[in-house]
Amino acid sequence: MSTLTDFINAALDYLVLAADIIIVLALGLMAYDKFRPGRLTLIKNFVVRRSVVLAGLVALTATLGSLFFSEIMHYEPCKLCWLQRIFMYPLPLLLALALIKKDNQIRPYAMMLAVIGAALALYHYVLQVGQIHYQALENLVNCGTVGYSPSCTSYFFLSFGYITIPMMSLSAFVLIIVILQNRLKQ
Repeated sequence: MSTLTDFINAALDYLVLAADIIIVLALGLMAYDKFRPGRLTLIKNFVVRRSVVLAGLVALTATLGSLFFSEIMHYEPCKLCWLQRIFMYPLPLLLALALIKKDNQIRPYAMMLAVIGAALALYHYVLQVGQIHYQALENLVNCGTVGYSPSCTSYFFLSFGYITIPMMSLSAFVLIIVILQNRLKQ
């Protein structure tokens, strides 16, 4: 690997770590806001006003990161990775369109794509770390049966003891959900 690809790989790892920290903090602040309403108005207003841009940046970064792994690093996506891409790739376009047209009606569709993608990514991550062994589900998404796809349980890398490609996907989808959910209430 070249120095540039090492740098990009490390940058993506740190972005996922930062996203996970932001998710935990955001969930904690949301819980705090339920008990002490109105105290976090400044933070909430900042995120709400920029929700489409923030979610769009997360989706664009995840899309470009996915393409980096498959096209530059030559990691073949498994069947579950392809399914997650189906739900991630339209998000930058939908959110850009929502931003350009100032259209709030696109956001629920983006939220639905993110929720389904997050469910797939969570399943993929749990499958990858060896916590699911349901034969019916494994037969449904058994990547080895495709013949040209790597196993869904393969690790291309493991960073910080938990970050794999499915965890990167899960973090991106959940961060998009956290960002957009406040906006949908407005």
